[in-house]
Amino acid sequence: MKPTAVVCAYSPVGREALAGLLDSGVNVLALYTYAQDESETWFEPPAGLAELHGIPVRMEKRFNEDAVFESIQAMKPDFLFSFYFREMIQARFLELPRLGAYNLHGSLLPKYRGRAPINWVLVKGEPETGITLHAMTPKPDDGDIVGQVKLPIDWDDTALSLTLKSAEAGRSLVRDVVPKLVAGTAARINQKSLASSTYFGGRKPEDGRLDFSMSATEAFNLIRAVADPWPNAFISTSNGTVHVPWALPTSLACAPGCFRLTPEGTLVGFRDGALLIHALRNGQVRGERPTEHAAMLRGIGIPEVST
Repeated sequence: MKPTAVVCAYSPVGREALAGLLDSGVNVLALYTYAQDESETWFEPPAGLAELHGIPVRMEKRFNEDAVFESIQAMKPDFLFSFYFREMIQARFLELPRLGAYNLHGSLLPKYRGRAPINWVLVKGEPETGITLHAMTPKPDDGDIVGQVKLPIDWDDTALSLTLKSAEAGRSLVRDVVPKLVAGTAARINQKSLASSTYFGGRKPEDGRLDFSMSATEAFNLIRAVADPWPNAFISTSNGTVHVPWALPTSLACAPGCFRLTPEGTLVGFRDGALLIHALRNGQVRGERPTEHAAMLRGIGIPEVST
């Protein structure tokens, strides 16, 4: 008889992790997920995959309510999985599955516990990250590690490219580890036996503010951490704001706070160097030519050339 599972999942990572679970031969009794927002149409949600496989899809306003608990209790699942689910699952749910409750987290635990780990590793300029499957406890991102995959971070990775890499790695990880959990042969590593943990909170659009006291590397890391489809990094003045969808390091010189138009884009100076901005966005209008950059910068009181 196939092992059974109830899955709580969202995001591209959640979709691929669900695929990995199906690859492993687990019978998924139900998927708890969320309706896809208009701003999230860049990925296929887990619900579409579940429907293809005849898995009941449930979207609850509050997952931890008694009615949901009683419904899952009646299913008597062998596993409960959380794959990028947005809610902390109450302790009572974790006691229901016969073979345990497990969470997929987008970092090399115990580092980068908490929210938005993929964005944070880019902000911090990490050379590698990973994805971790671990036993759930009432504490966030706690519990024994049962599987982990390292992922190198390329210099030009963005939150999008790293999310897609994590999704692919998550599918393989779940597919490979779950049969071991069924057989009772999965290795378990206590997180306390590893390096000291780090924790980062959620991120808000206003956290994308660019400051000219940043180093050029810090500014570049922030830009790629919130590149499309996330709310972009931005430059703010008393007259308005322009968003920076993409920029690249350059050897061209520009003093901190300097803006200089070039044929390739706008050169912007930071504490120890400059970035070449290839696109600017003002509201819903995106410009990729220097003439468009000039108009946007004039709109917030920045002259076309400043040294």
